[in-house]
Amino acid sequence: MTGSQGLPLAGVQVIEFTHMVMGPAAGLILADMGADVIKIEPVTGDSTRHLPGSGAGYFPMYNRNKRSLCVDLKSPDGLAAVLRLISKADVLIENFRPGTMDRLGLGYETLKALHPRLIYCSEKGFLAGPYEHRTALDEVAQMMGGLAYMTGPPGKPLRAGTSVIDVQGGMFGAVGIIAALYQRNTTGLGQNVVASLYESTVFLVGQHMAQMAVTGKPAAPMPVRVSAWAIYQVFETGDDKQVFVGVVSDKQWKDFCAAFELHELAADHSLDSNNDRVKHKDRLVPQIQAVFRKYSKQQLMDKLEKTGLPFAPIARPEDLFDDPHLAANNGLVPITVSDGPRAGEKTRLPALPLEMDGERFGVYRDVPRAGEHTPEVLREAGYTEGEILDLLSRKIVAGPA
Repeated sequence: MTGSQGLPLAGVQVIEFTHMVMGPAAGLILADMGADVIKIEPVTGDSTRHLPGSGAGYFPMYNRNKRSLCVDLKSPDGLAAVLRLISKADVLIENFRPGTMDRLGLGYETLKALHPRLIYCSEKGFLAGPYEHRTALDEVAQMMGGLAYMTGPPGKPLRAGTSVIDVQGGMFGAVGIIAALYQRNTTGLGQNVVASLYESTVFLVGQHMAQMAVTGKPAAPMPVRVSAWAIYQVFETGDDKQVFVGVVSDKQWKDFCAAFELHELAADHSLDSNNDRVKHKDRLVPQIQAVFRKYSKQQLMDKLEKTGLPFAPIARPEDLFDDPHLAANNGLVPITVSDGPRAGEKTRLPALPLEMDGERFGVYRDVPRAGEHTPEVLREAGYTEGEILDLLSRKIVAGPA
């Protein structure tokens, strides 16, 4: 692991009051880019560390490259310690229910008066409006924002298969923070940045809203949509495997017909244009299905790759650990599982999907154990060893177990 020196956000300090996915995702982006992100946890540690089932991966995925300080925010001494950290910070991120930070004495207006240069990012369910005081979750936003309707078959709304809205909301929060840091160079002042789940969902389905505006017809759910392309779906292969194949231009259609020796289809002028092929999809697709069943999955993918056509095997998340492309370009970064029955186990998780100057962002600080950096952070804030021991003994703060 290398240090953060030389990374784009080196020297930026972030105080993070977050849990679950949305807030931690915003902090992760900044941390991977070199910011010093101090994660504030309860004395007993963030409850996200111990979620079962589908939540078990939240903490290890979204908290690398951060430092952990466990502190009791409801105690005057704990609050004083956090305020001391905030006074020297550039950014604060929080994703608690509306009003929580105000009740703790850590609301935006309070901190703005104490620290005008602070950039304060709230990751919320909704932006300002009639819904802003509602409690939201990723699933709530997907349901009311139209995404679940578009994902499932008619009458069976279905959330996306990952926390896509939480992650996107965190990403938009990080974009706002970086923009505010840039603007502060001119104004000298911080500002309040708010990102949300609901509006993030609406942004994603904007293409379907635009479809309605353009065609006058509402968009159908994806499983029954009228595709913009005739060949754009999952096909069965001869060895009972599946491959997605897309043919999305007239040139690709010619290349496709040549590669698979579909001379009759190539000569059929009723299929010359993309829109023609969509019109004749019902008679075209069965012919393509029959062709693909002559190949094994690997044979079909090899042929498609040589032809340069869009294709994809149907992968499961666990398959990606061994993906050769990810292995070749540092797409997975090494971390140590910090909690749960496999604590201490080494694994690899996705890096930021971004290159800068030809380099990927990696790990320079492992996923922290609860309170792992408590003494270190307090020392940097000016506390003496005696004062740190006193706070630890009174359980105002907690160090690593």
